[in-house]
Amino acid sequence: MPSLSAKNQDFFNEPACERNRSKDFKVRKKGCSQPPMPGAAAGGCAFDGAKVALQPITNVAHLIHAPLACEGNSWDNRGTASSSHMLWRTSFTTDVTEFDVVMGHSERKLFKAIREINEAYAPAAVFVYATCVTALIGDDIDAVCRRAAEKFGLPVVPVNAPGFVGSKNLGNKLAGEALLDHVIGTVEPDDARSSDINILGEFNLSGEFWQVRPLLDKLGVRVRACIPGDSRYLDIATAHRARAAMMVCSTALINLARKMQERWDIPFFEGSFYGITDTSEALRQIAGLLVKQGAGPDLISRTEALIVEEEARAWRRLEVYRPRLQGKRVLLNTGGVKSWSVAHALMEIGLEIAGTSIKKSTDNDKERLKQMLTNDSMSGATTPRELYSALSDHKADIMLSGGRTQFIALKAKMPWLDINQERQHSYAGYHGVVELARQIDLSIHNPIWAQVREPAPWEMAPARGEERRCPRRKRYCELA
Repeated sequence: MPSLSAKNQDFFNEPACERNRSKDFKVRKKGCSQPPMPGAAAGGCAFDGAKVALQPITNVAHLIHAPLACEGNSWDNRGTASSSHMLWRTSFTTDVTEFDVVMGHSERKLFKAIREINEAYAPAAVFVYATCVTALIGDDIDAVCRRAAEKFGLPVVPVNAPGFVGSKNLGNKLAGEALLDHVIGTVEPDDARSSDINILGEFNLSGEFWQVRPLLDKLGVRVRACIPGDSRYLDIATAHRARAAMMVCSTALINLARKMQERWDIPFFEGSFYGITDTSEALRQIAGLLVKQGAGPDLISRTEALIVEEEARAWRRLEVYRPRLQGKRVLLNTGGVKSWSVAHALMEIGLEIAGTSIKKSTDNDKERLKQMLTNDSMSGATTPRELYSALSDHKADIMLSGGRTQFIALKAKMPWLDINQERQHSYAGYHGVVELARQIDLSIHNPIWAQVREPAPWEMAPARGEERRCPRRKRYCELA
């Protein structure tokens, strides 16, 4: 098995990356590798990225082999939703202490933890995550997992993604490698169909994929595995028998899609379920790929009929909001696939894009944005100061972002809406775009904004001859 450093370097030589393919051979081997910078893990380390990418597998026990503090990322991870098992929301850790490190007891403690989980919860599998401390002291979690799997008769999957090896995004890719090495292809299904598809990089945030699955059900298209959102271990173990795949977030799992195509001849495309047009185009591409792979040719005509029906219903429901939102300007501070997919959905509603961040976006993401927006609307790294300036100068009417930047909008006394993982509403599919329009309308036209923009009583100029209260000195003062 290649070393962790060699495997990490291989990720930077990603053949599916258009920018990397354009380089000469010598430069391509160096890939996009960058030396770690101080504070580089502030947005999440490799362990965090691996946990994010695998924890939505719902009937699996996720065991963190680390000191207790590393398992601070457990309950309600990223707002993903499950339709069945709740085991994934239970926190498991070996709680490695200084005594365990000094005395060399940590591997024994890991084996004991796997045994206790198996006896108490009977999971479909146990995923064991290496972390900085246990990797630095040299714990061989691969060997422990192999021994535990033999002893207890259940899959025990090592996830070698200690935080110090790189960024959160690298952890996503290491999680994909763990699935390729230990899970996918380990079980042969007895119900394979020509209309089976995998959905990769879909996390089912706030139950978003549940907005899309009914559309595929109407077409007779079965989702063999949604990785990782609301998935089961057996779904992923049999994912190699799907006939096609859709990649939702290529930033996270492009290596998984490419290697599944190389090993099992599963073609894939990158698409989005945000917005009416993109949802329709995704359904068309799914149908087209499956027909090429052996599905009945009538699938295409049935897909077009469904698209006509769903689009008409969505546009009819949007008519309520379009006059109220027409011309309103949105500042979009997200990244990855949402940098263009959400921007396109907003433009369909009638909103204008005042600016969008392209942090964490791939070259394909940026190319799609260039076709929709001007370069002035694209920003690689938007600082809090720049966001505040854009809002306080009324260059935008609302900001859509993650929870970490909401207070910038609130300080500027401008509306804000969560577009990332902490949100409570689903925005995918035809129903989702209507819900997105409704939430933006509620935020922009909330009467609270008119009130908070009014000057405070002590800031208002009093009539001549009156007194005003000095809030800091707690006394009345005479007017000059």
